Amino acid sequence: MHAAANFIDRIRTERPTVGLLAMDHVWPRLIELCQQAGLDYIILDREHGPHSDQLIAECCQIGRLIGFPVLVRTISSDYDQVRRAIDMGPVGIMLPAIERTEQLDEAREALWLPPRGRRRPGGWGNHGLPDVRYDTWRSHVEDHLVVLPQIETQLGLAQVEALAAHELTTAIAVGTYDLSMELGCGSGLDDAELQAALGRIRAAGRAVGKNMWMIGDGPTLRGLGYTLICVGDPSGILGARLAQIALTTKG
Repeated sequence: MHAAANFIDRIRTERPTVGLLAMDHVWPRLIELCQQAGLDYIILDREHGPHSDQLIAECCQIGRLIGFPVLVRTISSDYDQVRRAIDMGPVGIMLPAIERTEQLDEAREALWLPPRGRRRPGGWGNHGLPDVRYDTWRSHVEDHLVVLPQIETQLGLAQVEALAAHELTTAIAVGTYDLSMELGCGSGLDDAELQAALGRIRAAGRAVGKNMWMIGDGPTLRGLGYTLICVGDPSGILGARLAQIALTTKG
């Protein structure tokens, strides 16, 4: 699990860490493309994406083989969803719409083997291990799992300091669009109330020595001082690039 350990080390520094959140288009070759492009990670979206267990497991396997961090965004933080996601073999998970520390407690039960949790190891996630003894699982997997709880609601925002401080949280994350809707800002990402909320989330992470995951235009976010950056969805990037090529070619 060197990819996971190295990824965590990078997150904890001020070095730019840049990746994708893949919602529509996911295929094994995409993992190689991300590495070849110089990206640092990819999150495969199971909350909104239609991707099968088989596909997610294959992408996680490619990540393990080439040493590239592949994470999964789960449908929810429920025990069954988190345990099933870890069976696929990612280096970590993104948990949507986290509002209470109890949700992270439940996720911990699904991530850790007894006596610390209730997880039963299985699935493709075992294939990269020399054995499935407890000490091996803990040192190779549990000690390096990346957990990114997303703040996407007003309830989550109200509890953000406690959520950031939770032992399971590697970095605090935000669902900017959903939070904007919750706050009544619509799609106005420059709205003062939303910007104040983003500032509070970022400060909550910094107060406990944790970074903040943010999605948007990479150079803009970098200019604002963000270092754990998601530059968007491959489909959106591809569509924008194709439109640019068509426009310049047609004149």
